[in-house]
Amino acid sequence: MIKTFVKAGVFTAMLVCFANVAQAQKFGYVNSGAILSELPEMKQLQSTLKAYETILKKDGEAKVAAFQAKQEAAAQKKQRGEMTPKEEETVSAELQKMQEDLYAYGQKMESDMAAKQQKEMEPVLTKVNTAIQDVAKEGNFQYIFDAQSGVILYADESTDVTKLVKAKLGIQ
Repeated sequence: MIKTFVKAGVFTAMLVCFANVAQAQKFGYVNSGAILSELPEMKQLQSTLKAYETILKKDGEAKVAAFQAKQEAAAQKKQRGEMTPKEEETVSAELQKMQEDLYAYGQKMESDMAAKQQKEMEPVLTKVNTAIQDVAKEGNFQYIFDAQSGVILYADESTDVTKLVKAKLGIQ
């Protein structure tokens, strides 16, 4: 009987300690999308990426135009009967190779754009993460969640530290 009371007492004491620890934790959340969209660096980054994309597209369009011109010239030559079977085979192989190169260029263009975006975003994300960490330390937050990722099941608006992070970054 005494053992039961002791076990119940220890269990109750543990629950009280756990409840106090849980109440002492301070949570916050940010809207990373709102922060990133208002950073001046993001406007510059978007401009840089758009210019890079334009260059890649122009190069790709030139490659497509060259392919179409060669294909059209070959079709006209064949239609006029000026192409031997051997020439037709050679031109067909060249066109096939050009088509494969176009596909490879499209893949490379996507890869290059992603790599450029990642490279350009890295310092911006580092800056934002540093500001979030500073706000968390200054405000004694144990956790700050990103509302953008959808992991928050409930958030009191008073715990939104987006304004504090924006102030830390010098944006309003």
